[in-house]
Amino acid sequence: MKVAILQPNYLPWKGVFDMINKVDFFVFLDDVQYTKHDWRNRNKIKTPNGLRWITVPVKSNSIKQKINEVEVSQRVNWQKKHYNSFIANYSKAKYFKDFEFLLEDFYITNKWKKLSDLDIYTTIKISEILRINTNFLKSSEFKIKEKDKNRRLIEIIKLLKGKIYITGPSAKNYLNIELFEKNGIEVRFMEYKYPEYQQLYEGFIHEVTVLDVLFNCGDRSPFYIFT
Repeated sequence: MKVAILQPNYLPWKGVFDMINKVDFFVFLDDVQYTKHDWRNRNKIKTPNGLRWITVPVKSNSIKQKINEVEVSQRVNWQKKHYNSFIANYSKAKYFKDFEFLLEDFYITNKWKKLSDLDIYTTIKISEILRINTNFLKSSEFKIKEKDKNRRLIEIIKLLKGKIYITGPSAKNYLNIELFEKNGIEVRFMEYKYPEYQQLYEGFIHEVTVLDVLFNCGDRSPFYIFT
């Protein structure tokens, strides 16, 4: 049984969906400290003038809260702004019309109050489009009291009867691999090596939202995401 655990991210890049596709259980780590200026509430899109951040505004007290407590700020109509940004920069993409319904779902049909609800909903919806067959859970559902980062992850994995933990390469900086192994869990790190595809505008950039892949590659998107 393979497990991955990751904080909810806003319209993640393809590497996150590659990870999701490799596991039996994907757990959104939603009950840990919210981090400012991070992937929780922003991502990048490609424009004629290079990369551009699109950021979901959050209420000012968010830095003191857990991710699942963070509320989206309604001081500006950010949903309309993000919707228009995708239209302006991706409407000429080959498969934009095939997936435009996602933008309408994310920004027109739904209104978001909690950041984690937005992140989790959009990630699951895109996973469905990519035909990923994975079980999604939230760490808050486990009600784990352990504070140590490593032991907390291990407890979740053991509750799911996991034997393999898949995580990103940056986790090498904090994971106690020996502790995982003592608990009968093998740790595997992702290797992000993906083929390039035809993007709009000059140059190729991997580090953008996965929607860039969908709009440019259509049904062939899995070829450029799954390793």
